[in-house]
Amino acid sequence: MRIRPAARAGQYAALLAYLLFLAFPLLWLLSIAFKSPRELGSLHPTWIPRHPTLANFRQAFDEQPLLHAALNSLLSALGAAVVAVLVATPMAYVMARRRTPLARVASGWVVVSQAFPFVLVIIPLFLVLKNLRLIDSLTGLVLVYVVWALPFALWMLVGHVRAVPVELEEAAAVDGAGRLRTLVSVTAPLLAPGIAATALFAFVTAWNEFFFALVLLKSPGKQTLPVVLTHFIGAEGVADLGPLAAAAFLATLPSLLVFALIQRRITRGLIAGAVKA
Repeated sequence: MRIRPAARAGQYAALLAYLLFLAFPLLWLLSIAFKSPRELGSLHPTWIPRHPTLANFRQAFDEQPLLHAALNSLLSALGAAVVAVLVATPMAYVMARRRTPLARVASGWVVVSQAFPFVLVIIPLFLVLKNLRLIDSLTGLVLVYVVWALPFALWMLVGHVRAVPVELEEAAAVDGAGRLRTLVSVTAPLLAPGIAATALFAFVTAWNEFFFALVLLKSPGKQTLPVVLTHFIGAEGVADLGPLAAAAFLATLPSLLVFALIQRRITRGLIAGAVKA
């Protein structure tokens, strides 16, 4: 059925409005980051800075250890993404291929666990990490991120495993391959788009996470980037707007770059998990 020109124009207009809605916070953040203090205090703000300056970026790096905090965020986010994928992949394979009552209960628990708020689990997690002597430790933070990312990773990867034709695994079994060899050599390569999408979402979630890092990390040298950004807000709640915008813009760049570099693989992974062969 052909789409009428008016309907097509309406679709493009709705898409453009949605893109502007998504881009507005980033564009406004970028505008503030390059404005001088005088322009920030103007009663008539403009989108484009009249006199662009890098002073906010220099001040942000001078006032706070942004590079060290970014390294802490990078280590914790990468560790959480890698461990979550390594743990979730074989678990998702078992849940997708073994249609047992236990697998169905596990699938239901994965969905229910997403309804738990952060505040509900932070006290038990704090006590467990305290007994393990992992409070104020990036290792403990990575463990928390892995636990928090596992339900979503399982939910995504189960769909991807079910999209892989079981006949390929049966052919590998006929050739003498065991379960582990089949998973590594046959199923895992076909799951690459889904694994990439799952790892990326786990990375971005850990990179942007604030609440757990604020509660579990006390030493200034171990704090992650979202926690350090709060230091630009004074005791009375007054924000140093220019440096804060500059630092926040720099904090968003890694996620944007990763999405831009592997967007095709992510799209393939999301679509593949929604279609069953």
